[in-house]
Amino acid sequence: MTSHGTADSLDAFNAAPDDDRLRAELTACCAAPAWVGALVAGRPFSDVDALYAASDVAIAELTDADLAAALAAHPRIGDRPVGPDAEWSRQEQAASASASDDVRARLADANAAYEQLFGHVYLVCATGRSAEDLLATCQARLENPPAAERAVVLGELAKISRIRLAKLLNGNGDSR
Repeated sequence: MTSHGTADSLDAFNAAPDDDRLRAELTACCAAPAWVGALVAGRPFSDVDALYAASDVAIAELTDADLAAALAAHPRIGDRPVGPDAEWSRQEQAASASASDDVRARLADANAAYEQLFGHVYLVCATGRSAEDLLATCQARLENPPAAERAVVLGELAKISRIRLAKLLNGNGDSR
């Protein structure tokens, strides 16, 4: 879905057929099937803010299974991304690629501790953040009780999804 402006791109998004291509583009933004379904079904959106609000609501309402699907599509912070959203993940995690070996090793250890504690990948909106900051954030979140961490994860997923929706709407939708 390419466009020359947000209004035009939102019009194109609203008018796009409910097909495999649209669903694949949305899945690259957030791999939770319920989220994809909610955004497809919620069209037409009056403006981008309405789209973002619908995205936020759909994420807040994710079941554990849908959240697990979304998390499974995200690489570990510091790992080489693969899959349909690999290019976006590389852009989002650019700072961790240039981190020192020590920071990357500590980040890998923190990722492993997080996954053992919570049973899923450490999800954080990494855009514009240093590897050191991502490491400190992970270490701090290891102190969260599971219910509090689930709320944090949903908030981070909402931020990531908004960033990716903006890329999709602005013609940067080829996440591959």
